[in-house]
Amino acid sequence: MPAARETLLDAAATVVGRRPWAAVRMVEVAAIAGVSRQTLYNEFGGKDGLARALVRRETDRYLAGVDRALAEGGIAGAAEWTVAAARQNAVVRALLTGCWGDRLPSVPLAAVRSTAVVPAQRRVDGPLPAPGELVGMVRDRAVVALGMRGAATPDSPRECEVAVRLAVSCVVAPLSVPDGGVARLVTRAVGHPV
Repeated sequence: MPAARETLLDAAATVVGRRPWAAVRMVEVAAIAGVSRQTLYNEFGGKDGLARALVRRETDRYLAGVDRALAEGGIAGAAEWTVAAARQNAVVRALLTGCWGDRLPSVPLAAVRSTAVVPAQRRVDGPLPAPGELVGMVRDRAVVALGMRGAATPDSPRECEVAVRLAVSCVVAPLSVPDGGVARLVTRAVGHPV
């Protein structure tokens, strides 16, 4: 039921864009997805399971985007992607900053004890990364990407950390910079193209 799961998560994301998470009703998510409410409960177990699955999916999508950006534009490209992704997606912004607010699902970052019988649901019951852990994950991916291109140096972990943290600071306190501006800031901060 992977297609139905994605449809349900898309519907949940749509509803989150309309109203605070506390006001979201499972029947509304099911109706938007075109499935029964029972199907929604069978897939996620309840509203908390849906919230965790939605946040997990957005985390995975963000990291996949980081990987693409690293392959195409290096760490400066990943920094640019991070800022763009956070501007477009409130869940990504919350994951990076830790500022969830009342409009978004509030999910514990620690693993929750799973009673789910659906394997996909057990996966989303695992821990979600805290902002500092997510920064570390992006940094580590950037260091690996530099190594794969033969561009890694002993300073690469520090440079990648600076680049990611600079991007997150642009998410927290947005700058009015044109496209590519964050990448230029990263290059200046590190002292060379990365």
